[in-house]
Amino acid sequence: MKIYNSFAIIILSIFIFACGSNQKNKKKYFSILTENNQKIFKLGETVKANIKNDQNIKIDSVTYLLGDRQIVSEANFSLQEKIDDESLGKHILKAQVFYDGNVDTITKKITLLNNQSPKLYSYKIIAEYPHDQKAFTQGLEFAGDTLYESTGKKGMSSLRKTNYKTGEVFLKKEIDNAYFAEGITILNDKIFQLTWLSKEGFVYDTKTLNKIESFAYNKSKEGWGLCNDGNHIYKSDGTEKIWMLDSNTLAELQYIQVVTNKGVKSKFNELEWIEGKIYANTWQKDGIAVINPKNGALEAVIDLSGLRERVSQHQDLDVLNGIAFKKDTKQLFVTGKNWDKLFEIEVIK
Repeated sequence: MKIYNSFAIIILSIFIFACGSNQKNKKKYFSILTENNQKIFKLGETVKANIKNDQNIKIDSVTYLLGDRQIVSEANFSLQEKIDDESLGKHILKAQVFYDGNVDTITKKITLLNNQSPKLYSYKIIAEYPHDQKAFTQGLEFAGDTLYESTGKKGMSSLRKTNYKTGEVFLKKEIDNAYFAEGITILNDKIFQLTWLSKEGFVYDTKTLNKIESFAYNKSKEGWGLCNDGNHIYKSDGTEKIWMLDSNTLAELQYIQVVTNKGVKSKFNELEWIEGKIYANTWQKDGIAVINPKNGALEAVIDLSGLRERVSQHQDLDVLNGIAFKKDTKQLFVTGKNWDKLFEIEVIK
């Protein structure tokens, strides 16, 4: 009896293993073949693809998906899609192939880039103002004439209200030592502040700097910079992605990827919304990227070389970081981590 039971168990195990292997290694009858096996496309170009069907299986229909958009195939089950209003960056091109009562979903990785190189802008210094040299600047934003600032590092993080003309800090809130504070933005009389690796952000009252609530990150792993367009909040996380957040729930709704005509870019730090564009510091770079929030195209770079040499040189001096736009007067201000100056600049296109 034991022999029969053992034999039955062996047969059953082989059957289960075989079924699992077949399921895992299910044969793919189809694949997506782009013209000339092209994987990188630029704005204005047309993605041309068809279904590779080596076994000549009778196909009933094919539906393509690029991002969230569904595209009906041509009469010969091919795809011809011009890249115009798509979000740029890395994408998965999908095809649903319907045949003989079945449907197979196949994929191909493609990258959509901008079709123009970024324009290069320079700057002119309009004025210089004092800035706290001990401030490890992570976020900078105006509300009226008041300049709000978030500073980082564990044990040194803070949220401040300052007089930008004198550098005076007239209200300061220390952040718990467990947190490394990052970017801020101001919307509807609330200050939204990120932390770097804690996957948590805070909301404060603009008048008192009292904390109202906290919020968790969702798919993004880190907190770098924040800005807003008056309706939505935009958040960088150190990757190529800039997330759009619901300003009420702070849920991550979608994202853009920042790209040039040559590739996908990352490490965007402090953000500022300026007349329909996202201005972003790039970590370790002496410049500001100007980003199209609709598709992620990096349209221009403001070269700020030379600014760092104009501040006091000391052992804690760190990188350019901090952009603030005074909307009523259209003045643009920049500073850096542990810089003793705040600069008002004019962008020279």
